[in-house]
Amino acid sequence: MVNPLHLRTLLEVTRLGSFAAAANRLGYTASAVSQQMSALERDSGVVLFDRSARSIQATDAALVMTRHAVKVLTDLDALLAAAARTQAASNQELRLGLFPSLATHILPTLMQGQPWRDLGLSLKVSVAEPAQTIQGLREGGELDVALVYQVGQSGLAWPHRVDRQWIGDDQFRVVLPASWGFTEGAPVAAHHLSDTPWIMHHPGTSDATVIERLFASCNLHPRVVAYSDDFQASLELAAAGLGAALVPDLALRKRPEGLVVLDVPEIRLARNIFALLINDKQTARVRLFMDLLAQTMQLEPAATTTQKSGA
Repeated sequence: MVNPLHLRTLLEVTRLGSFAAAANRLGYTASAVSQQMSALERDSGVVLFDRSARSIQATDAALVMTRHAVKVLTDLDALLAAAARTQAASNQELRLGLFPSLATHILPTLMQGQPWRDLGLSLKVSVAEPAQTIQGLREGGELDVALVYQVGQSGLAWPHRVDRQWIGDDQFRVVLPASWGFTEGAPVAAHHLSDTPWIMHHPGTSDATVIERLFASCNLHPRVVAYSDDFQASLELAAAGLGAALVPDLALRKRPEGLVVLDVPEIRLARNIFALLINDKQTARVRLFMDLLAQTMQLEPAATTTQKSGA
């Protein structure tokens, strides 16, 4: 086998015309260069230099080998660079920011499937509300992708250098304690719920403002018995009989016992879920991850069926 190192040395020897000059250029001793050329002659089976006491002369075989060595070494460099890029891609880390409902109910399901393992991505995850997550996308931020939601026209501002990709909509549902006697999925007019106790978002948040306006348009003025921005806490409190709540489908993927979901035609609201991607981070595998996320969200309807014990 011909050693590529010896070919590189050959190029310098034929270019400079002496072992000493090539040794000086490459950082070897003249003796080391001479030994490399002797090894190359043994490996190739041809005489490369006519040697005398004071000089060397490249043979025609050496000049032919030199011309071909340029292409061989160029191809070898391309091969090594491609392998390095492939290894870097196979070790690609995706720095992902997302909100709690996705982190709790969607991401673990996605990561348990073979399509995720086939992607070859590693994740570094930050779980926070959208306003905080978006900060990680700004100049010098620690995120590549932010998964955020927007309720109605509530304001979220993101950097201009990101690309926004719609992932799906997360519908809100009215849930009540089962002990109140309502039938699962029963249509109920909004005004029939005015006198019932409600668990609401903390006032002043963008979500709370949108919900308050929606309720007012339905002439629904809730009697608030609790404030909670944690949907899981709201579900548990509703199941315990404290009050009604408005929660998204994602939160209902693990609904507790003791709840019913009503159909209130006047209350139609959804969280629009988006991926905000740094432009230069949109590799093919990151785009496939976004597609896989959207597919996972559509796997099963969350709030349209009652969960039974042991199901």
